[in-house]
Amino acid sequence: MREFRSEDLADFNGKDGKPVYIAHGGKVYDVTESKLWKDGLHMRRHHAGTDLSVDLQAAPHGTEVLERYPQVGVLMEESREPFQKLPEAVARYLDRYPFLQRHPHPMTVHFPIVFSLSAAAFTLLYLITGVKSLETTALHCLAGGVLFMPVVILTGLFTWWVNYMARPSKAVHVKLLASLPLFLFALVAFVWRVSNPEILDSLSFSSVIYVLLIFSMAPLVSLIGWHGAHLTFPTE
Repeated sequence: MREFRSEDLADFNGKDGKPVYIAHGGKVYDVTESKLWKDGLHMRRHHAGTDLSVDLQAAPHGTEVLERYPQVGVLMEESREPFQKLPEAVARYLDRYPFLQRHPHPMTVHFPIVFSLSAAAFTLLYLITGVKSLETTALHCLAGGVLFMPVVILTGLFTWWVNYMARPSKAVHVKLLASLPLFLFALVAFVWRVSNPEILDSLSFSSVIYVLLIFSMAPLVSLIGWHGAHLTFPTE
């Protein structure tokens, strides 16, 4: 059977009438006849001409569907470039525990997003209803955001270093620029609220500034989330 390198496989992307090849588990399959791979795109997410060994683990079906299509070759094993430039001890550790290569940041990033949006939402509900318990809930959400933001920033930097070799990226740049003020606003608001529990009991200059700090977190975390999602699921 033909031996494919990654760059060879990329030529069979289904564009301009080309065959549709995909790889899994070191085998290369021809799925040109599949209606689900029209123009080399499957479920508006997976692209032909690539190794889908990892992606298929999250699919709603098993590898048996690939057996319906002819195997046209094998994918040559290549050294993983990201690991080549890492310190040997780190590369060896990641090779042993691949979970740490990609999952820590996506797993933790949801917490500050939810907590930041919830802090703004419960503060707004308190201003509308005057129910004090809603404002207390907003404080608890704010505390959760402050707790998880440093973790998410550190795991994000680690993922950027390991998987993207810390290469310049607009999405990463925007995420970093927005994450620092987000954490600062959340920390200032939390300390301010703890030191002055009655800050929202009456309208004042301080209370207005405090509310603006809380509400500013929502667009910042939305901006961060959008660019993070763009890295995982590019709109193009």
